[in-house]
Amino acid sequence: MRITDLLRAESIQLNASPADKAAAVDLLVALHSKAGNLTDQALYKKDILAREEQSTTAIGCGIAVPHAKSAAVKRPGLAAITVPGGVDYDAPDGQPSTLFFMIAAPKDGGDTHLEILSRLMVMLMDETFCQRLLSAGDVTEFLACIDQQEAEKYPDEVPAPASAPEQAQEQGYRIVAVTACPTGIAHTYMAAEALEKKGSEIGIPLKAETQGSGGAKNILTRDEIAGADAVIIAADKEVDLSRFDGKHVLRVPVAEGIHHPEELIRKAPDAPIYHHTGAVAQEEIRESLGRKLYKQLMNGVSHMLPFVIGGGILIALAFLLDDPSIDYANFGTNTPLAAWFKNIGGVAFNFMLPILAGYIAMAIADRPGLMVGFVGGSLAVSGATFLQPGGGSISAGFLGALIAGFAAGYLMLGLRKLCDRLPRALEGIKPVLIYPVVGLLIIGLFMCVVNPFVGMLNNALYAGLASMNEGSRVVLGFVVAAMMAIDMGGPFNKAAYLFGTSTLATADIAAGGSGVMAAVMIGGMVPPIAIALATTFFGNRFTPEERKSGPVNYIMGLCFITEGAIPFAASDPLRVLPACILGSGVAGALSMLLGCASPAPHGGLFVFPVMHNVLGYFVALAVGSLVGMLLLAILKRKKA
Repeated sequence: MRITDLLRAESIQLNASPADKAAAVDLLVALHSKAGNLTDQALYKKDILAREEQSTTAIGCGIAVPHAKSAAVKRPGLAAITVPGGVDYDAPDGQPSTLFFMIAAPKDGGDTHLEILSRLMVMLMDETFCQRLLSAGDVTEFLACIDQQEAEKYPDEVPAPASAPEQAQEQGYRIVAVTACPTGIAHTYMAAEALEKKGSEIGIPLKAETQGSGGAKNILTRDEIAGADAVIIAADKEVDLSRFDGKHVLRVPVAEGIHHPEELIRKAPDAPIYHHTGAVAQEEIRESLGRKLYKQLMNGVSHMLPFVIGGGILIALAFLLDDPSIDYANFGTNTPLAAWFKNIGGVAFNFMLPILAGYIAMAIADRPGLMVGFVGGSLAVSGATFLQPGGGSISAGFLGALIAGFAAGYLMLGLRKLCDRLPRALEGIKPVLIYPVVGLLIIGLFMCVVNPFVGMLNNALYAGLASMNEGSRVVLGFVVAAMMAIDMGGPFNKAAYLFGTSTLATADIAAGGSGVMAAVMIGGMVPPIAIALATTFFGNRFTPEERKSGPVNYIMGLCFITEGAIPFAASDPLRVLPACILGSGVAGALSMLLGCASPAPHGGLFVFPVMHNVLGYFVALAVGSLVGMLLLAILKRKKA
């Protein structure tokens, strides 16, 4: 086990200045925790101090190597600090210690800590080596010194030189991955980058295919899949697994690929072997019911979003290009150009709910569910009943489409299981006759039964929303905007966004659109802008890397891409998330209070010209962003 395999850049601090022995221990334990080596920081510190009570771990000659086996250690690791001024660590020679290595070993790790300790001692016997470590200018140079010394002392263990990308492709990839998120914008590519980068760092070649909004990129070939040891599927929507038959397949949410890439890479070869058993991908790992339902819903959402965004923005442009003075009752279609934009946008927008239902059903029952779900969603929109087959006066709307999608999927799943009992001679007619005809009849009967009840519920919900007084509308604005910042692309964010887009169906577009949609959009814009402002005006709260990437969030925030805030939230969630949530909530409440409304479901800055009370919207956005920035400045600690 090489030292460079155990010592990470984030567990090293150069030129530290702890006041005493206790402060040095605290600093080293904190570095272990930062590197993810511990499950319980306090317990590990207790075990370190217990070892120090037996005898000092200072070696002399300015070197100290505190160590402990502990149940709080998740994986073996090292932390290191250099202390040019020295600190009294009760060394046998009475000299202050300037170079510290703290060893963390699992309780059941055998003699791991002794092996690491002996290897370190062999290397640290070289006084020149120690001086090079103490004079290292940065962490990269520090690690390079250790790597060079270890190669000299243990030449038989020197790893093979890292192969060039071309050579890696010739030799194949040990791990292949697929990443996908519902929107296919940020999480998809962040997960792929994190996995590939970590694979390169730890010497395990990895290729990640991204299934984003622009289609699949970096597509895995048959040879690459065949030569891989395992497959990682980091996705929040359904992914076709048929090509991975017979491989070890590890399935996780896309966020795991962003936050724990190394853990996934190391676990993948031990994952269950996937066996494809038909048209529907059968997972070999257990998932909770809630997780399955979420993925099925997100499969519908990911396919629906292009229709919502494209159609919504074209409709918004129609009002921007029209002249209301011609005929306000027909605002949006008075001029030929405006009418063209509104018609094209309306066609796309009208597909929203059928597409949602169809792809939810497809996620459950594969292709047999697509047509049935699509028709179920269309019947929900029309409000068809037994008395009014062509459509009733009350539409089941968004809620009806959700019910239709799940009902169609699980009804078709049940029908397929029944059909499995038919003779093999009838196998060929199932997909072309039985599934479409019987499925269509079933969903037609089902939706005609549920539409009246869901339609009445929908009307009651929207009537209640419309009748809210000013105070309760402000509360609603605060809640939906705050939800956008809670998980920045996760279930809360998507639930708020879906609710906002559903209100566009009943909003008065000519009067500016939906106030709820405006509050939802501003809630997603605040977190990146607040972080960008904080990195600009309170840079001492962020690392140099964060300060460099911070200004990009101005653009992402103004374009309504909340995901730009994710790296900052992931690195310090207990401080960043509360600031973003409160900032977004304040902005959403102000947007409602000032009567702002949006006719488009997306676009950020680009749809401002067609919004109602855009000046008030600017004020709400600025106030919410400033609140988020100030809270970040208060909550985050200054960096050394």
